[in-house]
Amino acid sequence: MASSLVAPPVAKAKALFCPNCGGPVQLRGFGHALTVVCSQCFSVLDASTPLLKVLQQIQEAQRVTPKIPLGTRGKMAGAEWETIGFQTRTVSDTYGTFSWDEYLLFNPYTGFRYLTEYQGHWNYVTPLEAVPRRMAIAGRPAVLFEGHVFKHFSGAEAETSFVLGEFPWRVKVGEKVVADDFVYPPLVLSAETTQDEVTWSRGEYTAGGEIWKAFGLPGQPPPARGTYLNQPSPYAGKTGGMWGTFGWMLVMLIALAIFFAVFSQNRQVFDGHYRFSTGDKREPSFVTPVFELPGRTAGLELTVHTNVINNWVYFNFALINEDTGTAFDFGREVSYYAGTDSDGAWSEGGQTSTAYIPAVPPGHYYLRVEPEVDTNSGQTRTRTGWVNSVSYEITLRHDVPNYSWFWIAALLLLIPPIIYTIRSHAFEAKRWMDSDYPPIKGGGGDSD
Repeated sequence: MASSLVAPPVAKAKALFCPNCGGPVQLRGFGHALTVVCSQCFSVLDASTPLLKVLQQIQEAQRVTPKIPLGTRGKMAGAEWETIGFQTRTVSDTYGTFSWDEYLLFNPYTGFRYLTEYQGHWNYVTPLEAVPRRMAIAGRPAVLFEGHVFKHFSGAEAETSFVLGEFPWRVKVGEKVVADDFVYPPLVLSAETTQDEVTWSRGEYTAGGEIWKAFGLPGQPPPARGTYLNQPSPYAGKTGGMWGTFGWMLVMLIALAIFFAVFSQNRQVFDGHYRFSTGDKREPSFVTPVFELPGRTAGLELTVHTNVINNWVYFNFALINEDTGTAFDFGREVSYYAGTDSDGAWSEGGQTSTAYIPAVPPGHYYLRVEPEVDTNSGQTRTRTGWVNSVSYEITLRHDVPNYSWFWIAALLLLIPPIIYTIRSHAFEAKRWMDSDYPPIKGGGGDSD
């Protein structure tokens, strides 16, 4: 990221013309500049001597146009800054070559700050005097700074590929440092290591729109592309809150379910035992005796229990109000199969089935029942076909609480936090795909 400040006593250059091309050279750093780059021929000049001295010449083909012109002033972090220097840094690795830009900001009372930009992602960078404490998390490097743990994101050798303006250190094209980034979004700590020293800086992710507004730049900032190493997640702080809301809503649902369970009478209003055989020539359908549903409009639960095995039976039911003729038609199938094979005993289905009818008004009712069984197989073989018989019991309970609404409501409440959690993990996966620790093999590492 940003390089360290070197502040030895220096003499401000007296000759403000480039010794290479004769073009004017403007110094804005109030004598702090050690290096200045001619904006006409891009010669790197030594500004620490009374006469500007050519240190390096840059080819025109290497030219990069800063998005923030040098000399532009803007207010950030409570101070007014002037852009006095610009450089491009490049990293090449097995995944390709990429570059980012750095802008040197100067305030005569506050010193130097930096702005970095990569693919529309910006950081406001402050040099650090304190050194973060190194540590490790799950075998990976990390640092502790101001009570926060910053995880190592990537490390690579960064080379200066273009410079313009003035700098408080001796900068030149081809200068190399080993850059390591540690992230705690929206913050990033960057360590730059040379043969002589290690310097640290702290970057804070800043939207391009804020930069444009602060410096009064025309037009719109370049759109941010991809997910950046310290870009704040749009789901940060929301996912936990949504799970907390879900927890409170679930508690309320449980309390409501308990309320209905306590105040429901769950009264048995009918119970009958019957037998059906395909060998019986009588009409299989019949009606039960009349029974009463007292009290208020409430749910009615019908349970049919059979002795069927390795077969199925289907019941057509009609609950009929004797007083009004209103009927509730429904059907239930009961199937149960069991046996043994090479894996041992197995079973499928069950001998009991339950139906729930919501909001049945009080009154006098009877039940019409019509059973059906499989006639292609059965218990007894006769000359006319298979004979099946089944015994079954029908039980009716009135004012029975139904908890299907509880599960539906709980599942609906669960959808938002699950979606946010999935999106949050997906965002972080995209972030770390560009690190030295991609969650999926094959990811590359960005260094700033």
